[in-house]
Amino acid sequence: MKEYDYLIIGAGLYGSVFAYKAKQAGKKTLVIDKRPHIGGNLYCENIEGINVHKYGAHIFHTSNKKVWDFVNTIVEFNRYTNSPIANYKGKLFNLPFNMNTFYSLWGTKTPEEAMKKIEEQRKASGITDPQNLEEQAISLVGKDIYEILIKGYTEKQWGRKATEVPAFIIKRLPVRFTFDNNYFNDLYQGIPIGGYNKLIEGLLEGTEVRTGIDFFSDRPNFELLADTLVYTGKIDEFYHYQFGKLAYRSLRFEEETLDYPNYQGNAVVNYTDAKVPFTRIIEHKHFEFGTQDKTVITREYSTEWKDNNEPYYPINDHDNNNVYKQYKELADKEKNVIFGGRLAEYKYYDMHQIVEEVLKRF
Repeated sequence: MKEYDYLIIGAGLYGSVFAYKAKQAGKKTLVIDKRPHIGGNLYCENIEGINVHKYGAHIFHTSNKKVWDFVNTIVEFNRYTNSPIANYKGKLFNLPFNMNTFYSLWGTKTPEEAMKKIEEQRKASGITDPQNLEEQAISLVGKDIYEILIKGYTEKQWGRKATEVPAFIIKRLPVRFTFDNNYFNDLYQGIPIGGYNKLIEGLLEGTEVRTGIDFFSDRPNFELLADTLVYTGKIDEFYHYQFGKLAYRSLRFEEETLDYPNYQGNAVVNYTDAKVPFTRIIEHKHFEFGTQDKTVITREYSTEWKDNNEPYYPINDHDNNNVYKQYKELADKEKNVIFGGRLAEYKYYDMHQIVEEVLKRF
């Protein structure tokens, strides 16, 4: 009989929720993570009394009451509503595209006027069979919205021209003919009171956790420890990259503490002009309605992923998906390994989807 029922590789959200449910089921679990902290990309550092999202902004949102109730049993969530602003050459626009955005762009005051403007531009483009992201976007929302709010931001995100990005990346674009600045349509939305560390600590309470431990540094011995592995790392690494490496986009962060209480008046401001090198500025205190004397901001840069970077976003294009399918075939044959999360499933997940997946499994 092995020492543990489960060895969970990765103390991010998937691994932490799995550990919590396993503990509830009476299972003995060990969680390891190669980083020096728990929480994966949700990890926050307290600076000047502000919970700083060290790996980019995270906003929890869901329409699944079961998921919302579950996370709120671990820690109470606040009423934060994500209402990002776009800055294009110093002019500000609301996101997602709504009546406030259209008024700023064209001075339109009614839904009918805004619809007419978009339809005129869509027709003028003459695009009926979009071949790339640029054509797809223009065919959906017209030239003005595309050039001011989509083009530069997208090219920075992907590190290539919008004409070189596949059309399927944006199957649709959210357009609202109301004055509603809430980015998400979900019923529930918020940030854990006290930060995301409170959520992860609550999930892992009572479970053995070891940080600063790389599974691959002693893989044969780790595999002997438990009946089942729960693996949340890169699936290609698990299989020794035998079909080649999967590609990702990565992020780089520049953090600054400022000696005054409010920098931009909003948690998230996107910079949609291609000439501005960063994609957005996060002002962390606004996630929790902070009133501290100082503020902390983070400039976020999208970068090509290299081996020593953190992989953030799977590039689900045709070639990478074909490579992943080969790894998935191997994974499906495993009897004692569970693959879960963004890296192990090579799939973009929002946080609520991760929680939902684990709850379903139990």
